[in-house]
Amino acid sequence: MSGTLAPEVLVLGASGRVGAGIVAALLEAGSPVLAVGRDPQRLQALAEAHADEPALQVLAGSVAGDRQASALARRIAGRERPLRAVVDAVAAPRRSARLLDRPVAALRRSLDEDLLPHLAAARHLLPLLRSQSIDTRYVLVGGPHTRNGWAGYGHASVSIAASRMLAQVLHEEAQALGVRLQMLAVDAPVWAADNAARACAGWHSALGVGRGVVSLLSSSSGAARGVVEFTPTSTSGPASLLACDYAPVLRAATGTSGSRCG
Repeated sequence: MSGTLAPEVLVLGASGRVGAGIVAALLEAGSPVLAVGRDPQRLQALAEAHADEPALQVLAGSVAGDRQASALARRIAGRERPLRAVVDAVAAPRRSARLLDRPVAALRRSLDEDLLPHLAAARHLLPLLRSQSIDTRYVLVGGPHTRNGWAGYGHASVSIAASRMLAQVLHEEAQALGVRLQMLAVDAPVWAADNAARACAGWHSALGVGRGVVSLLSSSSGAARGVVEFTPTSTSGPASLLACDYAPVLRAATGTSGSRCG
């Protein structure tokens, strides 16, 4: 740790629907958050939505490729506050189309947008976690229908399924760095305030997924699994476990005397 600063959780894709839910859940759990996204306006809106949370900082950045991810890693490495975890919630826009109706290049584009950024992020951010002396975690948030094709979204089905295998491989390779890397596999689309009117039965709430991420970050069970299935029933309430390890630091920083870890 550096001085009295509690370690933070870096959320990639924080300006998106799922990323914003993860940010909200982490703040709810008492964790400092560094929210990274490509859209400065949506990041600003996220900051305004949590204007009363001093533990949230936003940073415009991208992990679209090696060059962008390397630049982001250098900026994060220069920060005073250490990292406890990285949550990768980066997701590409979903385009409805049948595989057979589009040229081969369309699948290549889908892989470029929906798979390779996860690898670029891991390549450059995992070493930052390795350098920490605390228990560090790395979580990828998986998209829906990785085992059965998503009707009308063939390209997304293939690239999201590939990201599941990527997580399993990275899970093994990250062990050599002393970092626990896992995927939280979300088996259905996600709704938030902006698309609630279109949500169908069985969709998951963005905040619920965020609470699932908090639960995974703060749990020691299932550490040997590279892919952990998201189940809403296991995250019915907010978890406050991230703050427990650093409760004295958090209380000193906020001037409070109570504990949120009871």
